[in-house]
Amino acid sequence: MPIYTKTGDHGQTSLVGGQRVSKCCERLESYGTVDELNSYAGLLIGYCTEASDRQFLTQVQTQLFIVGGYLATDTSAMAPRQGNIVEPGMVAAIEAEIDRLQALLPPLRLFILPGGCRAAAVAHICRTVCRRAERCVLRLAETGADVDGLVLAYVNRLSDYFFVLARKLNRDAGASDIVWRRTQK
Repeated sequence: MPIYTKTGDHGQTSLVGGQRVSKCCERLESYGTVDELNSYAGLLIGYCTEASDRQFLTQVQTQLFIVGGYLATDTSAMAPRQGNIVEPGMVAAIEAEIDRLQALLPPLRLFILPGGCRAAAVAHICRTVCRRAERCVLRLAETGADVDGLVLAYVNRLSDYFFVLARKLNRDAGASDIVWRRTQK
């Protein structure tokens, strides 16, 4: 089967379930942004030196793939789903990892700029793409689409994780967080 189908040449694509929609619709924007985040998470793994960070990020990638598939599904044309796409344990696991990482770091007292070592810079990109994904999913929900509330909680928590991970990656590399000042010297 060829990778190209030519069915999207005029700006339409199919959701899981077969419904044809514009490639600019909120649902596509949502799962496309989740896919973008997943790709950046894969890039970040390549810069992480600790196996525990790579393992957790691989778990996040797997979960993002599930979330993306859920968002790509036309739920109106399918039987109601039993249970949540995002389990409460997935959110709790992110919170536990945030707590573990924060325990390794000095308290944050000032705003910091995205950056530092290469791995931290990529983690900050993941954080900002994750925030955009959250806004996309929220806009999708505001259109009246049935969106599992735990999806929003998961993505919200995930952006916090990427922020804390960026700080930890800077610490691991011996780099300091870049403190924001109105004027940089």
